[in-house]
Amino acid sequence: MEAFLVSTGLVALAEIGDKTQLLALLLAARYRRPVPIILGITVATLLNHALAAWAGNWVADHIPLQWFNWIVGGSFLAIAAWTLIPDSLEDTHPGMGTADAFVATLIAFFIAEIGDKTQIATVLLAAKYEAMAWVIAGTTLGMLIANVPSVLLGDWLNGKLPMRAIRFGAAFLFAATGVYTLVVGI
Repeated sequence: MEAFLVSTGLVALAEIGDKTQLLALLLAARYRRPVPIILGITVATLLNHALAAWAGNWVADHIPLQWFNWIVGGSFLAIAAWTLIPDSLEDTHPGMGTADAFVATLIAFFIAEIGDKTQIATVLLAAKYEAMAWVIAGTTLGMLIANVPSVLLGDWLNGKLPMRAIRFGAAFLFAATGVYTLVVGI
């Protein structure tokens, strides 16, 4: 259960202001069909984060333990620093033309998550915890917690959230997880 709660919290905070949240706003404004967009986000995140969690488990099984804690802890610290850098709308390129809202969201979100900090966090969380299903469920829920309000409330939310404070909070949680991993271990 710890894996689920930590994964949910870290990803929900890290996702606020991220390019995929901006993509959710863009898709909501473009299609004005929240249900297929939310379903597209859910399916894309489940697929993407399942692959990331599998990679994290593979890493955990194949990296010697003496190096593993340093790699995972250092990576969490790197994500903490990365979280402090705000994303911008120019980073999103859905370019889906007249595609159905679900298909457009599924493809755009899956691609946008490749190499994103929440995908990398999923790899690290799956490496840290041996509960891959709980990590996938938690990171997917975290994505939905951050993105569903963006889809439903769209432009009204834009500019009203304290983005800087949220980024610093997320960075603090990633840094704390990294330090804990370095000090206590996995």
